[in-house]
Amino acid sequence: MFQYETHKFIKGQGSSRTFYPLVFTDTMGLEEGNNRGVHVDDIKLALKGNVKEGHKFNPVSPLTEGHPDYNPTPSDDDKVHVLVCVLSANTPQIKPSVLEKMKNVRERASELGIPQIVVITHIDEACGETEKDLKNVYKSRHLRKKMKDFSAAVGIPMNCIFPVKNYSHETNLNDDMDTLILYALRKMIDFGDDFIEKI
Repeated sequence: MFQYETHKFIKGQGSSRTFYPLVFTDTMGLEEGNNRGVHVDDIKLALKGNVKEGHKFNPVSPLTEGHPDYNPTPSDDDKVHVLVCVLSANTPQIKPSVLEKMKNVRERASELGIPQIVVITHIDEACGETEKDLKNVYKSRHLRKKMKDFSAAVGIPMNCIFPVKNYSHETNLNDDMDTLILYALRKMIDFGDDFIEKI
């Protein structure tokens, strides 16, 4: 089972150590079949802030009211402000049942007014053109097709899909990689700010 976990970003050191006003909350991924991966209903509850930190997801049995990990009175801080879907560019094809689950979650997020974005990872592994030069990321026909197909299948607009290259074997920072990562992060923050202004 996978645990619902919040990740904070440390700011400063020693006695001046605090956290940035930004957190990522992670769930296990959606998988093919009914009893695998996180249950769609659990993600929908997490969107509304009804899932407590540390809850262990059970693919067979979604969280229900009355469970100790169910938060009946979520604060605005408990709620999801931006739904981020992380997708690997080198995945051959996403199964239709998984796409349907993603679409279902996205539609619920839309009903709640929660903005959605997609981060496509491993772009260098999926496209030789991009592997040679990351600056070709938006010129790659292969990546553009992958982004268009996903956009059409799930309903997230192309301008909300952000390709990034993962740090995997690099030992130094890379400006081209950082540019893509920071751009995606900037958009997450912008969308989150827009959402907060509405609540």
